[in-house]
Order: sequence, then C-alpha cells, then structure tokens
Amino acid sequence: MNISSTKKFGNLTKSLLAIAFPLLLSAQSLFCQSGAQYLKAKIDSLLTDDYFSRTLLACEIYDMQGDSVLYRKDEKMLLHPASNMKILTTSTALYFLGPKYEFKTYLYYDGEIRDGVLHGNIYLKGGFDPDFTTEDLRRFAQAIESYGIETIQGNIYGDVSNMDSLFWGNGWMWDDDPYMDFPYMTPLNVNDDCVQIIVTPKNKGEKPLVEIFPHSLFYTFENNALTTDTTDLRITRDWINRKNHFTVSGTIQYNALPDTVERNLVNTNLYAITLLKEILYSDGVNCLGILDTGRVPTKAVLLDKTMRPFDEVILNLNKNSDNLSAEMTLRALGFEFFGAPSSAEKGIRMIDSLITLAGFEPEDYRIVDGSGVSHYNLITPELIVGIFTFLNKNRPELLRILKDSFPVAGMDGTLKNRMKNSAAFGNVRAKTGTLSGVSTLSGFVNSASGKEIAFSIFLQNFTGSAKMARDYQDKICEIMAEMR
Repeated sequence: MNISSTKKFGNLTKSLLAIAFPLLLSAQSLFCQSGAQYLKAKIDSLLTDDYFSRTLLACEIYDMQGDSVLYRKDEKMLLHPASNMKILTTSTALYFLGPKYEFKTYLYYDGEIRDGVLHGNIYLKGGFDPDFTTEDLRRFAQAIESYGIETIQGNIYGDVSNMDSLFWGNGWMWDDDPYMDFPYMTPLNVNDDCVQIIVTPKNKGEKPLVEIFPHSLFYTFENNALTTDTTDLRITRDWINRKNHFTVSGTIQYNALPDTVERNLVNTNLYAITLLKEILYSDGVNCLGILDTGRVPTKAVLLDKTMRPFDEVILNLNKNSDNLSAEMTLRALGFEFFGAPSSAEKGIRMIDSLITLAGFEPEDYRIVDGSGVSHYNLITPELIVGIFTFLNKNRPELLRILKDSFPVAGMDGTLKNRMKNSAAFGNVRAKTGTLSGVSTLSGFVNSASGKEIAFSIFLQNFTGSAKMARDYQDKICEIMAEMR
C-alpha cells in the first residue's frame, strides 16, 4: 500500500469512528432512557398495591456502565438499614485495611520451664478474630505441650485489652438474648461465643438425649423435655440472671430428626481460656492456678499465633450475615487507626471517612454499630449505591471482592431460598437485612441486555412477617433482570 492509500485508509477510519462514536453514545442513552421508562412503569405498578399504603419503600437503581440513575424513589429517606449496614462496614474494611488484613490471636507464656513445670503463666491475647474455634485452641495446646510442659504452676489469663468493655452494641435489644445473632462481644472470641445444642428423640415417654458442644464445665443444663408424638421444644439460657445455665423443655416427636440450635454465652472473656484449660487437662497437662483476664507482660515469650485474612472473614460475614464478624471488623478498624482499647465509635470514624470520600456528609446519617442490629442506625439507599459507584470508579478490584461476598439468589447464604424460579436466579448478588418491621436488599444484577445494575431497596414500617416485603424485593430484582 502506498503512502497515498495509507492516508486515505486513515482518513476513512477517522470518519467511521466519528460516525460510530455518537451512535454508541446514542445507544447507551437509549438504553438508559428505555430502561428507566421500563423500570418506572413496572415498579410504579407494584407500588399501587394496598401493602404500600402503610409500608414505605425507598430505592435507587443505577446503571454501572452508563453511570446513570435508572430509577429513584425516596432514595434520600433516612431508614433503618438492618444488615445492609454490613455493606458499609465491609466496604470500609476493604478500603482502609485491605483484603489481606489479618486478625491475629496470640499465645504467650512468662516465667521459666523446668523439669516439665512452667513456673509462670499462660496468656491468650485476642485480636478480634471472629472465626477462631476450638480447633485453633487445640493447636495452641499442642504448642504448649511441645515445650515439654506437663504442669502450669501459675494461671491462664485472657488478654482482652484491645477492646473496651461494652459487650453489646448501642441500641441492641435486651429481649434478643440468648440467641446467637446477639453475641456478648470480646476481642478473644471462640466458636462465635456460642454453643451448639442437639436434642435427639428417644422412645415415647422418655427424655430425649441432650448434648452441648463443645463439651465444657463453662456451662450447665437441665433436661425437662419429653419424647412424644409432637415437637414443641423450648431451648433457652438463664439470660435474665446472665448465667450460662441452659434449660431444654417441651416435647420432641419420637421419629423426628435431631433438633439443633445455637445459643449465646455470657462472660465470654473467660470462655476461650476455659476451653484451653480443659483441652490441656484432657491431654494430661494440669493448670494449678486460676482463670482470669490480664495483660500480657512485656517480657512474655510468644508461643504461637493464628492469622486469619479479611478476605476469608468477609465471606461468612456477608453471605451468612454474621453479626459478630461485622462487629469485630468494626473494632479492628478502630484498633488499627486509633489504638487500644478499640470501640464501635472508633471504627465508625473510619466508616465516616469512606462516606466523605464517596462524596457524602457523615453528619447526614446516624451509625452506631457495624452489623445493623441496632434500630438507631439511619442511612439511605442513595448512600449504599453511592458507596458501590465510588468503589467501582476508584477501586474496582475491591468492589469485585465485595460483590463476591454477597449471597447469590437461589444458591447460597441468606438468599439461598429466594428468586429460584425467575430471571434473578443465580444472577442477583445482594446483601439482605431484616429487623422487626424492616427488610432491606442491596447489591447487583445483570439485565437481559448485559448491563450491570446496582440497586438498594429498603422497606420499612410493616407488621408481622417480612415475607411480603421480600417478595416485593424479589419481584423488583426480576424486573431488573428482565430489562432490555
């Protein structure tokens, strides 16, 4: 090709681009216009139902590629987010701590080891790990035993100095005790600060078998239940007196499967060290001292530690809406940026920082915890979508981690049983939220034309079950998924 032909070819290419680019913009604009009209017609039709004469729906729906709003209704209304609060907490942690931030739990000793005797103490220091378990304690026990220790002359201490002494969040409800969604918080967690209670039926007229895991003397129980033709079990803890005494009463059907529940514990600062002592004892290591809380001395020797990255913690946190994980993440934020003792208030200062970076005013909202358990929290659908778009523009790799941590419609987490028979199945990735009179859903869906859509839907001020609120959310997700 000669020089003249090359110039002609280049000019032709420029001409084609000059024509194609406006057409592309026009197509995007047409999608936004027609998509917005489609959503408005469909959603507004839903809102004519009598259900919304008393129940408030606020939402924002956003075209991520087109960078434009597709639908809005009361998007600036301050409402309770319920567990959609976890979106702000995890977004803040991803942005400021990073996905590879590690929750650490440490094992120390002081004194001297002579002839199999530790003339000193053992220290377990908590670093907010919400997924620390009995198996981690077994590894710590093995680390102690590897030093040839057969007797601990001193005490076993739990160092909980990384956090303040407030074991519940601001505005948490007293009557939510003793359920596992409302753990008594400590930086030294183990087994979600809960126990698992399994009730297995026996022959009719007999007491069922009751087992509590892990086995421990940290709690007691009484079995007043009976095996009959029906199941009506009641399993509770003496939460009024804040004691770790469980009562199983009522009935279980003779041919029923074992009934499994989880209940929280009190005095959780001592739970992990109690289990450690019991594991050591079962391995033949005696502790002659007491169990108590206390700080690790500066000259103590590090025996072992566990490290758990945030990109593992965030999966259980968002998919299963784990309140303890959210609150520990909030306190890890406070600890890393403002030091010990950490608190909810210190962590919230970092959430406020992300809100500011995203172009909003923290003073316009009220945030008191990291999990959304409190009815004191007040935010907007606009803010949720604003955080999504901020991450998309500035840290898209973090938005991908956040999206991957959300439940998938009809497949896992808190959306496992929703949207199964619709275009939203396997398509919607979204965080749920439920409180009394509150149901929220925020996340992402791909439209039938391949556009990624971000959305936030808050419903509030209904009575009874949240099922109808969820059904409307699911229908809106289906409408978005079918949009062309």
